[in-house]
Amino acid sequence: MRKIFLGFVVYALAELALLIVVGQNIGVFSTLLLIIATSSIGVYVMKNKGMNSIQNVKQTMASGEAPGAALVNTLLTFSGGLLLALPGFLTDLIGLLLLMPFSRKMFQPLVYYWMRKQMKKGPFIIVQR
Repeated sequence: MRKIFLGFVVYALAELALLIVVGQNIGVFSTLLLIIATSSIGVYVMKNKGMNSIQNVKQTMASGEAPGAALVNTLLTFSGGLLLALPGFLTDLIGLLLLMPFSRKMFQPLVYYWMRKQMKKGPFIIVQR
């Protein structure tokens, strides 16, 4: 529990320090506009790209195939959009990395590892509605 709390404190301080540095270099108004712009892009990505990815998962499942790759891409796309929607430059950087196809390949093995770990713990159920 202490490690999680410490992680949040370190993250918040790093994000705040980065906001101050960027604000001093490009100005407060420009920094706020940049944060609003990236948040708007994140909401757009979650809404449009995320829904397209969910449709791909449904089509894959409807054709009788395992939705593994489509599910991982959906998870990464939605997570990238969510991180972009959150205010801050560190979350924006990670969100952009999750959205770019060439860097998304870096994160796919981590998601597969996490999914396998969850499946070993017990039932891993994907509900189709």
